[in-house]
This record gives sequence, structure tokens and C-alpha cells, in this order.
Amino acid sequence: MRTICTLLLSTALTLVSQYTFAGEPIVVAQGAPDQAPKQPQAAVGADGNVDLVYGVGDGVFHSRSVDAGTSFSTPQLAFRVPNMSLGMRRGPRVASAGKSIVVTAIGGQLGKGKDGDLQAWHSTDDGATWTGPVNVNDTSGSAREGLHGMTAGTDGAIWCVWLDLREKRTEVYVAKSTDGGATWGANTRVYRSPEKNVCECCHPSIVATGKTVSVMFRNSLGGFRDMYVAVSTDGGAKFAPAKKIGQGTWKLAGCPMDGGMLTPDGKGGLITVWRRQGEIFSAAGTGGKERLLGRGEQPWVTGSPKGPVAVWTDGREGDLWLNSADSRQPTKLSGGARDPMITTAANGEGPIIACWESKRDGQSVVLATRIEPSKSASK
Repeated sequence: MRTICTLLLSTALTLVSQYTFAGEPIVVAQGAPDQAPKQPQAAVGADGNVDLVYGVGDGVFHSRSVDAGTSFSTPQLAFRVPNMSLGMRRGPRVASAGKSIVVTAIGGQLGKGKDGDLQAWHSTDDGATWTGPVNVNDTSGSAREGLHGMTAGTDGAIWCVWLDLREKRTEVYVAKSTDGGATWGANTRVYRSPEKNVCECCHPSIVATGKTVSVMFRNSLGGFRDMYVAVSTDGGAKFAPAKKIGQGTWKLAGCPMDGGMLTPDGKGGLITVWRRQGEIFSAAGTGGKERLLGRGEQPWVTGSPKGPVAVWTDGREGDLWLNSADSRQPTKLSGGARDPMITTAANGEGPIIACWESKRDGQSVVLATRIEPSKSASK
């Protein structure tokens, strides 16, 4: 078994227990290769209920847990998206704000990068019915790269970020909904590269705490593909110049298709995780010293009352590892995992849920599990 380095985050964030899965991962969905469920994403509401979505072809499916991730309902087709972008971190996103579940996806009538709009649907009856779509991008076809992120802010607003091509260059844009995803405000440009494009195939991420909105994306400057964070402190009206995170750099002629993730630290700051070459790093804030987590790809991180918890795989498809800041050894959650994500409620409380793609008995599966402090951690 490959040894993974200890997860070392900011020393200001000291956890008191190591986390592990609460039980055997739950098979939420499964299907033959031509009906493979892909790219699961989950959101935890303030009430502790969990909404999980994934894509199959042009269909978006929804499943719900009303027992904090112990079990999930039989998935139901929520809606269809023509030529939906799906795979390699493309796919639907979900957020929970009050009584509204919001799901976004990118698709178009032509597909294959020829067109594509970021569209939103919302449900106010726990996913029984869905209203939509409404466009999030206000320039038709500008979201055709197919990569985006979404979050629920602590004030109940919903935020989307995406790679935008309205100016025939890859830029980063955001939009906000204050009515549970029913309508979306004017688009705001977060970043325009002086060298035309940001990294074209790495998903952007966004978190919002009150009026502070933070966006992370991979840049492309001088042949280097490093991660940057741009922050707005006025509710997204204006973003400060983006700052590179970490002290190292990655010279790369192509795109690694790996965008990392960020989460509030519960104290007004941020924790970021990202990949550079074949290693995973983390840093506190936009100027903190980078810390090596270990070998791997596709990291994701979420906050909790005790601090951040991260997951990653040791290959594009490989063992899935989980760690918290106090752990001397990571916890192996599963083998044969792809594109994991981990999340909790917008206020950092409630159950912590991880989900990912895998394969079993020749079928593709979506797996989910609740993350809890391990019993041995306090010994």
C-alpha cells in the first residue's frame, strides 16, 4: 500500500479527532456502461438532509437522505439537459438554501463545445417536482466549456462560477441568486488573464460567507498552470486582483483537468487544496505557506466545527483517501474511486458527506458515505 504523507493544514486549525467513514459506503446508483451514473455531487441543508445528484447521459437524477446520510432514496429523474456536459469534473451541481434545492448543469442544442448554457432548476418540495430551466449566464452559449461550480452562502444566496467564452477567450465569471435559484442576477467577471486564457479544462470553485465571496481557478501564465484565488468583500460586486496560492509552481504545456477546492475555515479565512504535478497541497488563506498532503489527484475539501477534512484519490482512478489536520495516517475509504467530493452544510455544521464514482461487478456505481470521527482517534 502506498504511503501517503500526513495532511498538514494551517497550525491555527487544530482538530481533536481523526475522521473515517461511518459505515460501508452506500450504493446510491448503478448502471451498465452505456447507462453509467457519473459525477455525483451532494449538498447538506441546514436541517441535515442531504441532496445528491448525478448525470446519466442527458438526464439529471436526484436522491435524498433524511437521516443524515445513513440511507438514500431511490434516485428519480429530475430533468433532462440536451447534450449535457458530463465527466472530468463536468456535470450537475447542487446546493441547498432554505426550502429550495437548486441544481445546475451545462448543455446546448448542438453540444460538443459548439454551444452551451449554464442552466438552473429548483425544487421547493424536496425534489418531488422541479421548475426550470433558467439561464445563469446572460450571454448565450458562453458557458460551452462545460465547467462550473456552485455554492450556498451563509446568508442563503446561491452562487455559480464558470469558465466563460463570451469574449472568445477563457475567463472566470460569477452570478448570484437571492430567490432560491428562480432567477439570477447580472454576470460579473472575476478574472481576465493578460495572456488570453485561464486554464481551459480545470473546474473553478466558489464559497461565500456573508459578503465575502472567494473563487479559485487554475491560471495559465507564462507556461505555468498554478492555482489562483480572487476574493470579493462587497457581495460579489467587485473582485480584488487574483493571487497565486502556494509557493511552488507547475510548468505544463497542457491542462491537468484538476481544479482543486476551497472551503471557509470558520474563522473568516480559507483553506484550499489543489494538485501540482502528482502531489496534493493545501494552504490557509491566499498567502499561507503550502503544505504537502501526499501523492494523488482530484482533491476536495470541506469545513466542519473541528476544522477541514479532505479527500483525494491516488490516481485518476485509484484508492480514495481521507484525512483531517491532526491525523498521522490517512484513512482509506475505498478502492477504484474517481472524482470524489466531500461537503457539509453552509454553516460548517451538520453531517459530513462524501460521494464518488466507482465500478462493481462490471457496472458503474455512485457511492456515498457519512464521515465521522473515528473511535480510535480519541484513544
